[in-house]
Amino acid sequence: MAETCYRHPDRETRVSCSSCGRPICPDCMTPTPVGMRCPECMQQRTKVVRGVGGDGGGFGRAPATFILIGLNVIAYLIEIGAGGGGLRGTLSSITVDFGLFGPLVAEGEWYRLLTSGFLHAGLFHLGFNMFALFVIGQLLEPALGRARFLALYFASLLAGSFGALLLDPNALTVGASGAIFGIFGATMVIARGRGMNQIAGQLGLLLILNLAITFTVSHISVGGHLGGLAAGLLCAGAIVAGERGYLGSRHFPAEMAIMTLIGFASVVGAIAIA
Repeated sequence: MAETCYRHPDRETRVSCSSCGRPICPDCMTPTPVGMRCPECMQQRTKVVRGVGGDGGGFGRAPATFILIGLNVIAYLIEIGAGGGGLRGTLSSITVDFGLFGPLVAEGEWYRLLTSGFLHAGLFHLGFNMFALFVIGQLLEPALGRARFLALYFASLLAGSFGALLLDPNALTVGASGAIFGIFGATMVIARGRGMNQIAGQLGLLLILNLAITFTVSHISVGGHLGGLAAGLLCAGAIVAGERGYLGSRHFPAEMAIMTLIGFASVVGAIAIA
């Protein structure tokens, strides 16, 4: 049964204020990057993250984003130390041992579904992915919270591995692109769900451009990009549904469960395909 707006008792709604939790109707909603706010909470001038900058510095607002970037950079340096990787764009023993490769996944090396997402084939590959993570992560992580952001990221990463194996199981694949496409698509959907249509439209155009690059440039894992994007859209759909009240009053555990299920299904699907 839908609740009624606390300011307009005759209007049913499934949306609650992201600050105080009271139900609000469309006339009482003010969209912010962290959800809908009621008029009273907006008057209190609660601090709202509106962009990449803000009080406390980047790491304080998006620690998971910076830790993920750090892990990718460390993995890149290890690749170079092993005699290949980023600077020359050649294969290293690390890439061979931990990259995504269907026949070896089939033999039980399931860890490749995860580790491949932290390796990169070259300096440009790493730089492009980490720049995208730096920008989008600092927008999305503060808006979702660390737990939901990480669940979304890893569900997209694993779905990217599934997509890569689905389309080309015999290719050696590395890169965080699946996870990046996932959080990119999720940011667009969540912005739309929170009423920020202009931002969502801009992100949609950028996403179309990146998809065009995916299908026209050689040596790009189409399956990895599409798999990660699909997972990101599904996870974002769960988050928006939760924030609108469709998953019950305790929507956070339901959202986390759905995203975990998406990641688990991707692992099972990838193993079955391999």
